[in-house]
Amino acid sequence: MNSLRQLTHFIDGHSVPASGGRWADVFNPASGQVVARVPLAGAEQTRQAIAAAAAAWPAWADTPPLRRARLLFKFRELLECHSDELAAIITAEHGKVLADARGEVIRGMEVVEFACGIPQLLKGEYSDQIGSAVDSWSLRQPVGVCAGITPFNFPVMVPMWMFPLALACGNTFVLKPSERDPSVSLLIADLLARAGLPPGVFNVIHGDREAVDTLLTDPRVAAVSFVGSTPVAEHIYATGCAHGKRVQALGGAKNHLVIMPDADLDQAVEALIGAAYGSAGERCMAISVAVAVGDVGDALVAALARRSAALKIGPGSAPDVDMGPLVTGQHLARVRSYVDQGVVEGAQLVVDGRQLRVAGHEEGYFLGACLFDRVSPAMSIYRAEIFGPVLCVVRVADFDAAVALINAHEYGNGVAVFTRSGHAAREFVRRIEVGMVGINVPIPVPMAFHSFGGWKRSLFGDHAIHGPDGVHFYTRLKTVTARWPEEVASAASFVMPTH
Repeated sequence: MNSLRQLTHFIDGHSVPASGGRWADVFNPASGQVVARVPLAGAEQTRQAIAAAAAAWPAWADTPPLRRARLLFKFRELLECHSDELAAIITAEHGKVLADARGEVIRGMEVVEFACGIPQLLKGEYSDQIGSAVDSWSLRQPVGVCAGITPFNFPVMVPMWMFPLALACGNTFVLKPSERDPSVSLLIADLLARAGLPPGVFNVIHGDREAVDTLLTDPRVAAVSFVGSTPVAEHIYATGCAHGKRVQALGGAKNHLVIMPDADLDQAVEALIGAAYGSAGERCMAISVAVAVGDVGDALVAALARRSAALKIGPGSAPDVDMGPLVTGQHLARVRSYVDQGVVEGAQLVVDGRQLRVAGHEEGYFLGACLFDRVSPAMSIYRAEIFGPVLCVVRVADFDAAVALINAHEYGNGVAVFTRSGHAAREFVRRIEVGMVGINVPIPVPMAFHSFGGWKRSLFGDHAIHGPDGVHFYTRLKTVTARWPEEVASAASFVMPTH
């Protein structure tokens, strides 16, 4: 253990070593080798991070929004200067290809850029003379200590969906990143400190369920943001709400892409290949179901088979690689078990990536692209979020059947339709019960100035993440009604004022 890099927490502006004896291994998924150890904080050390955030909050909340924005401008500049370093850390611990890691950093930076406009975003409303000599106005104020619990698949972008807006709104923050790829969070904390963020305003605590449950139950934490699987999202939402916190908990997904008979098939195939197998399918917006409408199925499957079998797979740091490894050996085994189950259930495995071996990286967590045809809604590979490079093709008779299929699924995160028909696209948007919709766009992730969030069991809570919903989540609305009376006191009133 002494020969391995040992990570620390970041509390009150400083790197803080582990106080307990629990550690987790951090792997290079391309080699299968342990590259670092990350401490798993217990309740006591988690409370230290909360205490630091609580102590820093009054002064930070009282800092003018314009000054908070200027600090975020400096942070954004540092992010750009260190973007290659951030991307390299992501690839080393997550496994995604470098180009994809760079894209993740850029999408995170876009939220920082949006947060830099916080003086405009916090403006309230004013109504003059709502009654005789009475005015009314509203303002938004920070909620206090906020916590973010984030997943392994986007160790930069997803935290940046949260903390830039939380900080811009005047809150302090405790980040609990995934213990699978935690190193990049410490670099982010360092860059915020270099930008001039006061100690205690942003903290990083590593840990597992003990740390999470401490964040969910400590009365000093006012709001919790989460992205991850649906079972955990339900636990986060139920526990946090039961302890009086506002919670936004984004859960699982099973994203469909509908290919209409009139679609440009080549365009649809290229979109599906990238959306299904990019980042080895470890995206909450990955397309995992292709819905072939009418007689398009045979041509679609044949084209997908050719393209998926030709993907270049290897270490994410290697040039010209299309897809890297899965994040851990445990996750690789889980995804493989779903492929095995799909075969048992009777789906047709057109492309089988289970036997893939990458020369020189035989111990890495690699799985080739897998393509199933003739998948039915009753199969586990259709119902479950596999979170790997597994694409299922479901064939339906017509547009109405495609809409009904998608609306019947428990998840409602993202969806897309490929068609040349404006009427079909318009009807699809109106009738589909999914939170984010793409028209000839396979992965409709909103820009930072819109909000990201699904429907049904893909989102627990009343607010989506980042964008306008993010500002509302990290602030409380206060409405003021004021009158400045003359010196003569008015008589007491015992009826509801009607002005």
